[in-house]
Order: sequence, then C-alpha cells, then structure tokens
Amino acid sequence: MASGVLKGYFQGLRFNDSDVFKTIEAAAYCLLVRRDPEMESRLDILIEKIAGAQESDGYLFSARTAVDPLNIPDSIGPCRWHNLKSSHELYNVGTLYECAVAHQDATQKDNLLAVAIKNADLVDRSFGPEPCQLHEPDGHPEVEIGLIKLFRITGDTRYLHLAEYFIEQRGQPLPGRRLTPYSQDHAPVVNQTDAQGHAVRATYLYSSMADIVALKSRQDYLRPLDLIWDNVVSKKMYLTGGVGAVRKGEAFGENYELPNDTAYCETCAAIAFIFWSQRMFQLHGSTRYLDILERALYNAVLPGVSLSGEKFFYPNPLESDGTTDFNMNNPGRVEWFRCSCCPTSVVRFFPQLQGYLYAVRENTLFINLFAASRAEICIPAAGRIRVRQETTYPWDGGIKVTLALDSPADFTIRIRIPGWARNQPVPSNLYAYTNPLEHEITLLVNGVPTSLKTEDGFAVIHREWKNFDTLLLQLPMPIRRVVAHPAVEADHGKVALERGPIVYCAEGMDIPGELSSLTLRDTDPLFPRHRPEHLGGVTVIEGTALMAPNGGKDREVPFVAIPYAVWNNRGDGPMRVWFRRT
Repeated sequence: MASGVLKGYFQGLRFNDSDVFKTIEAAAYCLLVRRDPEMESRLDILIEKIAGAQESDGYLFSARTAVDPLNIPDSIGPCRWHNLKSSHELYNVGTLYECAVAHQDATQKDNLLAVAIKNADLVDRSFGPEPCQLHEPDGHPEVEIGLIKLFRITGDTRYLHLAEYFIEQRGQPLPGRRLTPYSQDHAPVVNQTDAQGHAVRATYLYSSMADIVALKSRQDYLRPLDLIWDNVVSKKMYLTGGVGAVRKGEAFGENYELPNDTAYCETCAAIAFIFWSQRMFQLHGSTRYLDILERALYNAVLPGVSLSGEKFFYPNPLESDGTTDFNMNNPGRVEWFRCSCCPTSVVRFFPQLQGYLYAVRENTLFINLFAASRAEICIPAAGRIRVRQETTYPWDGGIKVTLALDSPADFTIRIRIPGWARNQPVPSNLYAYTNPLEHEITLLVNGVPTSLKTEDGFAVIHREWKNFDTLLLQLPMPIRRVVAHPAVEADHGKVALERGPIVYCAEGMDIPGELSSLTLRDTDPLFPRHRPEHLGGVTVIEGTALMAPNGGKDREVPFVAIPYAVWNNRGDGPMRVWFRRT
C-alpha cells in the first residue's frame, strides 16, 4: 500500500514494519550458516516491496506513507517526526539498518543496504546540532544500535556520530519536552545510576552506549553502564535472568521489587539484556557478564517459545495458577500477538547465538559458552585454527574441546568457569546457594590434570598447542537450593532449585494439589534423572516434599521439577519456581 501496488490504508500497529525487518535479519543469519536459494529469493521479493515503500528522499515508515488522511492516529501525528516519543519512526529504521547489514554480510548484495543508507542519510540531515535540525531523542532506543552497525559496514563516521548524538539528547531540558524515566529521558545518560523505565528501551540504550565506549572511547559512559548493570544484577533481576518486573510500563521496578505471579519479564527484555551483557563482557573481559548472559539465555529467553516453535510467551512470570490471564489475555502460550515484537526478537536472536560461543583478544582464545559445535577461528600467533566442542551441556558438566592446527603455536586459552560452579549463582548477593559444592572442578590437558589457575572467572592455560590437543573440563552438577536476598519480600521463607545453569519449576500435572502449599525440607534428598523422551529430552529433579491440601496437615508427596524453560508445553496449569522452605 505504501508503494502504491495495492490500494488502501495502513492497518495494524505503527511499528509492524520492524517485525518484517527483524525476520529478514533472522533469515540473513541463517543464510550465513547454510545457503538457501529459495529463502534468498523470498528476501529479494520482500526487499523490492520495502524499496517501493521508500519515499524519494529516503523516508520509510509505511504507517505514515499509507495513512488514511481522514483518520491519522495520534501516535503518529500529522507530519514526520511529530511524535517521536511513541511513533517508533526511528525504532523501525533502526531494525531496518540491522537487517540490511546482516543481509549484505550474508549475501554480498547491497539492495537492502542501499535502502538503509538512503534512509540513514535522511535521518542524518534531519537530526543534529545545527539550529535548523531537530534536537530530540527517539522514544524507543534502537536506531542507535542500527546506526553503529551501519558505521561498521560502511566506515562512514556520520552514522557513528549520529548514534552518539541521539544518546546525548536524553535528559536535555529543551522547551516543550517532558522528561520521563519511562524512556530513560529523565537525566543525561552520564548522570544515570540505576535502571529505570521500560526494560527493553533501557537495555537497548545501554547496548548502544557500550558500543560508543568501544568505538569512541567515551569513558564517561562506562561509569553509568557499570553502575546500572550492577544495580540490575544486585537488585532488579529475577533468578531466571529476566528483567522488567512491573507490568505497567513493561518496566523495571524499585530495588528488590520482584513479585513472582505478576512478574512481567518480557522475552524481548531478556534478549536485549543478553545483547547488553555481551557488550559488557567485550569491554571488561570478565565472566560475570557471561554468567548473566547464560542465565538469561537458558531461563528467560528459551521460555519465550514453545518446544514446537509455534507458540510464544510475551511475559514470563515465575508463578501461575493456570487460570489467570497473563500472556496477552491468555493463561498460557499463544500462537501470535497483535504486538509481535517477542516472536520476531526470538527468531532473530537464535541464529546469532553462534557468535557468542567464542571470543578472541590478541593471542587469547576465549571459550565462553558450552555447546556441541565446530568453529574456525583466527588467532594471530596460530593463523586459522579449528575448534570442536563435544558436550551434552547443560545436562552434563563435561566439556571436551579439541583443537586442529596446521602447525604448533604458542597462545592462551581462557575457558569459562561458570559462577554457578564457583558457588555464586549471580555476581552479587541477590541470590545465594544454601548448599556448597562437594566436588571439585577438574581440568585436563591431553588427559593430564592441570592446576586450575583462574583470572576474571576463566581458567587460563598458556602453552604451545599442537594438532589434536584436547581440553577436558568437568563441572560438577549437583542440585542446588537457592534463596533470595532478605529484601526480596516475594521470596521470604522460600527456596528455588537449580542444576548447572538451569532454573527449575513445578507444574500441576506432575504434582496434583495446591502447589502453593508445597514445602521443600532442606534435609530431603533430591535426585536428577535425565528423561530423553520427556519435553524434548530434559533432566528432571525428583524427590519428596510436603503438601498441606486445603490448609490441612502436611503429608509427604512425590516431588518432580522440570526446567522452567519448558513449562506450559503440556497445556495450561499451575506452576511455580519458589517453594515454601523448612
């Protein structure tokens, strides 16, 4: 309709273009892994439609181009850039820039990149410090991330400077502007010290700030980033790694405000938290950021999509009675949402995951995440090496790494020792284990035990590596009981269960009765059991608990817990992560 091919006016939500862009980005990342001529052809057809909807000067926002002139929504307004606080004009094109860069990288075609550059040039002419330009940030940060990616692929510094300019506009008390924490516009970013407002907006903003630190050496951005990240991890994060406790405004709450049944924990926010944590790792080189990244991955992102891949969660509560609507007017997973940002965020995130397993800094190879995989990685001292990981992680703590080199080379490998294996569920006092590890972590090089020398949470091995050298890391995986900081009122007198990086929950179909009356005794033994046929193949926790039906006398009942990530795959029903404790 925006290109004139069809007659009619735009229908739906003003930011729906962004979901098309995110899906294109996902397809491009898939093409990087495996060529698919049919998918590539479908993308070309989509790109042709997108280019047709672009106005002659580069403007691209089909919700305005195809708007009914007699029924213009207030959220869009009568003219361009009229209502940036809520229009999502800049948010949309930020996702355009991201998908254009991914598409060019995967296909070497510039048909979509040309659209993105034409639009970015318009944005650069329209916003900036000159008196004739607009001085306002975007209501939903995202364009900054996209502009930085455009800079990376084109080398055009205008895009990098413009991204920084948008960040700098936050908290500037210009005439007619109402400063609000909802969109992190309550203060200049260098003066912000804690996470406030809409969780997705915030974590996108912090991600772009981290990029600016890396690319422009803005060290004054690093202090607020460190303070805000610590604030989230020590006071505003769920055990699952989910963020954004408050449904109203999809926002961070107050310190230690972490209710379980009304937890919002939007899937998009978990993904954006991973984007931010990855960048913080790249700035600091510490496993504390990877520990949170992994926690959010397994326990806050994975729940967002069903095992079939066809149903989704928008929010992710840690407790449900099985009947109360929480998921966009539903008590369980649904096939789609009118606001479909979460499914399309999931679909673009998973194919990027390959890029999180390893990192390189000079002559050091970092092994960050554990997954059966093969990779080719360039180390200056060794040239291109091939790395193979063999593991059934997260169900088992054994990770075998085999190297293939053309000739012996002297370099360093840093392999992550997860915080959960070092008796630290999170890098703060927000959560703690009640039972310490009883078995030691072991590390073998070519079958020979080596001392566990650690720095920043990594085991460090420096040596001359040869073809087919192996590393074998064995992480003990007992069942751990977790308690929350006393200031978290929702978790007073309660305990949760983990094994390795996985957070567990109980579902009503496994334990008939009132889950709210379920009590776990500290002295009751609990046992892991891997069930290949169950819920796609998971390790469950089995044991005994107490239950007091209808407020009566406690009686022993069989207890089963499943990974929180796979709950609600067998129908709607009660669920909880935190249990009464004695």
